[in-house]
Amino acid sequence: MRFDEYQLYSLKAILSYLKPFALALLAVVLLRTTGLMGGLSYITQSAMLHSGLLDAEAATYEKKTDFDFNFTIKDLAGQKKSFEEYRGKVIFLNLWATWCGPCRAEMPTIQKLYDKIESDKIAFVMLSIDEDVNKNKVAKYISDRAFTFPVFMPSGYLSQQLVVPSIPTTFVISKDGKILTKEVGTANYDTEKFRKFLEAEAIK
Repeated sequence: MRFDEYQLYSLKAILSYLKPFALALLAVVLLRTTGLMGGLSYITQSAMLHSGLLDAEAATYEKKTDFDFNFTIKDLAGQKKSFEEYRGKVIFLNLWATWCGPCRAEMPTIQKLYDKIESDKIAFVMLSIDEDVNKNKVAKYISDRAFTFPVFMPSGYLSQQLVVPSIPTTFVISKDGKILTKEVGTANYDTEKFRKFLEAEAIK
């Protein structure tokens, strides 16, 4: 075998080895560009939620961190609200987006939890980080699914604590302004254990 034939043989061998990886990368790119990636992750996360493997933790941090209330949010009608107004309540704060499949998967469990909470000392804040120009898309998404929990978007900057590397991310904040839990990733919040955890914090 001549040297140039050997090179050609080696190149073919390398390309044959890399082909599955290239196809996988192409599939990921296509899923992302067509928007199907979110749908796929929604399906897989929904299946895991029903298994019970993703039930939310109902235990507080051993070392509680102060929450930074110094930012403003706005509802889908554009009405602004200082987050300081939530001081003195237990806050269930969820960061999500319409393009996030795992976020969409857990939202029905949050709605069910919201429906079961009767205490006015517990506040729900579903904070969409969609771009502001997509406010109508957010509103339509919420309306189409008949969600009734309070939905907001940032108004200006968010505190550094909320600049999270991935969503969904959910915080539970105590009445005295401490971060009790921080759940990163999809979770099932419609559990008796988690509901009792919120209600117990509300009466402290």
